[in-house]
This record gives sequence, C-alpha cells and structure tokens, in this order.
Amino acid sequence: MARNTSLHLAPMGDTDRFRPSPRRPVRVRARSMAVDTHFEPHAHPWAQLAYCTTGLLQVTAEQKGYTAGEVTYIVPPSRAVWIAPGAQHHVTVLEAAEFRTLYIDANAIPKSWTGCRMIVVSPLLRESIHALDEPRGQPLSAAREQLLTSLVLDELAHADTQTLGVPMPNPQSGDKRLRALCEAVLRAPSDKATLAEWAADIGASERTAARLFRDELGLSYQQWRQQAILAHALPLLARGQSISSVAAASGYASDSAFSAMFKAAMGQSPSHFQNKNRL
Repeated sequence: MARNTSLHLAPMGDTDRFRPSPRRPVRVRARSMAVDTHFEPHAHPWAQLAYCTTGLLQVTAEQKGYTAGEVTYIVPPSRAVWIAPGAQHHVTVLEAAEFRTLYIDANAIPKSWTGCRMIVVSPLLRESIHALDEPRGQPLSAAREQLLTSLVLDELAHADTQTLGVPMPNPQSGDKRLRALCEAVLRAPSDKATLAEWAADIGASERTAARLFRDELGLSYQQWRQQAILAHALPLLARGQSISSVAAASGYASDSAFSAMFKAAMGQSPSHFQNKNRL
C-alpha cells in the first residue's frame, strides 16, 4: 500500500454544524479523504458511525468492557464502526476514501449499545445514508429527513455485528513493549516469527510477552494474532483478491489452513464472504 505524507486533522473542525439533536437525531457529514489522512484522538457526547462508500479506514476506539484500553478495526465499505458516546477514538485513512460520518444523538441509540462495535452495512442502510446526505443546494424536506432518519436508526438497531477488532494495550497505562510488539505484527501480518522472536525484538522474554498479552489484552498471543490476521484479510477478500493471495499475505502456507482458520472464527468460508461482499 503506497504511502504519502500524512495529513493530520483537528478532531472537531466545523463538527458543531453537524451536531445532532433530539429534533434532528441523525446527521450525515460527507468528506473525500486522501490516503494517510489522520484524525487526532477525540470524543463526542453523541454516538458516531464511521463508514466509507469507497476506500479503507483504520478506526481505533476506546472500548469499555475489554481488558485492553482500545480496539483497532480495519473498515472496508461493507462494514462500519459504531463509536459509543464519549468514547475516545481516532481514524486513519488507509486508502483514499469517500468518508461518511453519521453523528447520532445519544437519546436515539439502543440502550444496550454501551460499547464500540463493527456492524455489517446492509444495502438498505447504505442507500439510506446516501439519501440522508443532503445534496448541495437541495436541502431535504423535514418530512423526508424524518422518514430517512427513522429508517437509518431501525437499520442500525437490526444490523448484524462482526466480531472483528484487534485489542491494543492502553496507550497511557499499558506496557510500551507490548504495544510495540502489537504494532510490529500489525505492520507485517505475513511474518511467521514466533512469539519468542517478536519478544526478543522488544527486549523481553517469551514468558514475559505471553504474560503481558494475558494480563493486558485478556488473550493469548495466538488468539490475538488470529484477530489481527482476520482484520487484515477481510478487506483483501472484500476487494476480490483470490483466497491464495490473501492466505499468503496472512502468513499461511496453504489455502486450506487459512480457510479452516477463517471459517472457524467467522462461521463462513472466505469464498462466501468474498462473493457476497465484493467492493
């Protein structure tokens, strides 16, 4: 993936212009974002849905209920990340994206949605978001906006969730060695290095690294690495890459071993996901 100079943006900007309210509980903000655009860590008193119609996002959000301080999601257009009100989060554009941010009034969200999650974007939700995005010079009528808002909220409430996030150590209180190891694995998902080899790179023993994974992330290294591989493989499959190339890019020597891991974790084979969610 080609890298250019990064563009760091302030988190708020003119966000207040899109602030949701009980009268207008869902607001859509559309932006075209270049690769490597980065939104600094911030939080809102309202909920947010991070979604792109094209491109690829990396969303890292504070997650309540996890041992880890935050979870990182890789987000293709067939998925979106729900960010709970008040949750600290930051976004990096991995591939040039048509970014659609939904700001949602805290009183309009399901009461059980207290944490962040990845959801599946249904065709109806995708088209409803597009319709709710006001064309320039053509504001929606109040009646149409109300109908579309109700439809978006209903689709969100019934959306399937995807267990696909990579827990990361808390950036403030977590062990910096563990964070460095995790970031190195995320940068090189095809690397077949053992935990002992990764641990040596950060100046720790294998036993210490294993303990850090267990204590800070609540997972073994192998469990965590599987989540990282799935997060890496999902957008590749969704873009229509062959299972062989995705398996190789994920560090698997055979298609069958990769497919078995994928099906055990996701409940569906890679080919099913590839065929159903081609970008």
